[in-house]
Amino acid sequence: MAIDKIIVNNDELKDRLVAINRVTKVTKGGRTFTFAAIVVVGDGKGVLGYGLGKAGEVTAAIAKGVESAKKNLVKVNVLKGTIPHEIEVAYGGAKVFLKPAAPGTGMVAGGAMRAVLESAGITDVLAKSKGSSNPHNLVKATIKALSEVRDAYTVAGTRGIPMSKVFNG
Repeated sequence: MAIDKIIVNNDELKDRLVAINRVTKVTKGGRTFTFAAIVVVGDGKGVLGYGLGKAGEVTAAIAKGVESAKKNLVKVNVLKGTIPHEIEVAYGGAKVFLKPAAPGTGMVAGGAMRAVLESAGITDVLAKSKGSSNPHNLVKATIKALSEVRDAYTVAGTRGIPMSKVFNG
């Protein structure tokens, strides 16, 4: 499956910091600290990406993460503030379950999943993470789940049938 390059104005993209990890390397001269930052960027209209930045300072790590995230943007289907259907996806040890919710429900999601869903512009969804709570894998699993969700128009086009047949069988 070929993924098209998504071009979005940099002004529209908003970045959210998901997690920062401090890594200590002990050397003869003492301890050296480096930081790894996971960042999610999105325009709130269905375009999002994630990136990992590593540097000697937190701000530099975040900046590198934002640049990395802008390089791998994906388009996701957002239907009236929610997702078209429920889906369960695993990435590594992390499993995520996403379920559409009625308008006004809000976002029932935690931590890393919440940052990804908010960046995509999803306002009403029920989400549950199972297995590993590693933010790296949770972000990747959530983005994988959102990119696999298909709306009815896409299904009808793929199958070559009219929209009425998708819903009525």
